[in-house]
Amino acid sequence: MCRFAMVPIRQSLYQVGLFFVLSILSISILQARQNPSSERDTKTNPTAGRGTFNSSCAGCHGLDGTGSDKAVNISGSARVRHLSDAQLSSIISNGVPGTGMPAFRSLTARQVRAVVDYLRSLQGKAEGRVLPGDPKRGKEIFFGKGDCSACHTISGQGGFLGPDLTEHGATSSGDAIRDEIVRSPRVPSIGYRTAALTTESGERLEGLVRNEDNFSVQLQTKDGSFHFFKKTDLRSFDRQDGSLMPADYRNRLSESELNDLASYLMTTPSPNQAAPPRKKVDDDE
Repeated sequence: MCRFAMVPIRQSLYQVGLFFVLSILSISILQARQNPSSERDTKTNPTAGRGTFNSSCAGCHGLDGTGSDKAVNISGSARVRHLSDAQLSSIISNGVPGTGMPAFRSLTARQVRAVVDYLRSLQGKAEGRVLPGDPKRGKEIFFGKGDCSACHTISGQGGFLGPDLTEHGATSSGDAIRDEIVRSPRVPSIGYRTAALTTESGERLEGLVRNEDNFSVQLQTKDGSFHFFKKTDLRSFDRQDGSLMPADYRNRLSESELNDLASYLMTTPSPNQAAPPRKKVDDDE
């Protein structure tokens, strides 16, 4: 009787153990679905932070991080390169008091980490860069067909309405520069807002609003001239939302011409340039 009684007991213990193991497996699977792998939590794909960087950082620092008249170069600066990931994350999240760097507290820790990883990828592009085209032809496009010099300056030559591009591509890849040309944000950053006004005499001017307060406005027209007006002396003053940057470069220039233009911007003089870019050859991948 005792020997036969042990059989159901063993079966019951086996069933309890099996149920316990299956329960643990179910919980583990559920947690894995709810929480991505720890590897992805600690290390992100550098391109994952590109969208956040472009929407939150590029307005001041540029799409390639080389800076502008509003913010420092964060992709080519040795000082920024030497900051730890934790220090960069803290700057992004908390800002820098007393400067123009705001705190991005709305970003999650994962988004901040992705931005840092993307910035590191931009910083790494200063070394071993390959020219996608011919910089000599690119210079001809810049001052000719592309009409870039109507607004931008290179080494003191060109227009005044857009940012000086002398060192703009010093630490950028050809892909980043092409992307900036054909997909540049059409909402201009502060300092490059445009407006049209009409004076009491009927003269109409369009250009960049360089300074403005409640009583006056200073406009810079395409020829580089500055015009100061009291607002009470104007018939009309209309701010414009769009950018002066043409949106049709993908159609205006061929892929080869975009590569040439990018190569020219990559080879303009820069004291921060870590390594001279080399010309792409046919067997380069």
